[in-house]
Amino acid sequence: MIAQRAPKFWNSRGVRAASLLPLSGLWWLASQLARAKGKPKKASLPVICVGNLTVGGSGKTPSVLALCSLLAERGVQPVILSRGHGGSESGPLRVDPAEHEAARVGDEPLLMAASFPVVVARQRAAGAEAIARAGLGDVIVMDDGLQNWQLHQDLKIAVFDGEVGAGNGWLLPAGPLRESLASGLARVDVILFNGPDRSGLANRLPAHIPQITAQLLPYSEEADQLKGQRVFAFAGIGRPARFFQTLQDIGAELAGQAAFGDHHLWTEADLSRLSDDAHQTGAQLVTTHKDWVRLPSEWRERVQCLSVWLDLATADQQQLAEIITQKTGRDVLS
Repeated sequence: MIAQRAPKFWNSRGVRAASLLPLSGLWWLASQLARAKGKPKKASLPVICVGNLTVGGSGKTPSVLALCSLLAERGVQPVILSRGHGGSESGPLRVDPAEHEAARVGDEPLLMAASFPVVVARQRAAGAEAIARAGLGDVIVMDDGLQNWQLHQDLKIAVFDGEVGAGNGWLLPAGPLRESLASGLARVDVILFNGPDRSGLANRLPAHIPQITAQLLPYSEEADQLKGQRVFAFAGIGRPARFFQTLQDIGAELAGQAAFGDHHLWTEADLSRLSDDAHQTGAQLVTTHKDWVRLPSEWRERVQCLSVWLDLATADQQQLAEIITQKTGRDVLS
């Protein structure tokens, strides 16, 4: 797997982005063919999909966990269904954090399995069948998959990063969109902004689609430990700059930083080099929770972790509960 970071030219319609538009046409054609071949199967359990219309870090994983917490607090047992991006396992397989590693099941499933049941399956319909057969829960929360045509989705939530929105609005590789904005919005039931919308996207969205704005916040205990500490930060996520800024916001002293591609698989050479850089600057290595679970076990005690969670306002939680009840038939209003 080749890990990549979102290029800066995706945020504007410049020459470099425009030069890739012919390839965007090929991407569009391939996606149309995949959609035409897809025959969505209706699962025996309700399926809520939390996904993206764009590539790059939007805060999807914290959004999945926030949704699962909302369901659990209201008496519904959620089970997360993931493709297991970055892992070798084809599944269906229930993720066991004590047994499995990120190289097998993917970093995001491993992270989420610490809180809720997670099943990885390349074939999502087969994964949904396995979940129902094993009686693992009441509702399937599908991690990513708005462009997956194998499994019927009762409720579709699209997550956008408030800073970048839909970028330049062009399809891959000229822009960050996996499909056209019009096509995706025609199927989406809820838009969730991770952070205030600073891109102007909210004003361009159809009025009938509910919009919810949430905020990623660091866990206070970890933030308190890092406050005032001299750190060397590294991250292999969609938007490493967001992590580096968070460290500064909580009062950590950022002595250095290193950005890698999303889902980067850490090698001994990577970590030794980072350790040397941290030592030279008199700093402690720190990374994201998603990166931390990909570290070899012998490195985890040497690297601090800063985890984040998605804060949903009470009114937004109630609105989301009403939509879930309406779309899935599972009463989560109480």
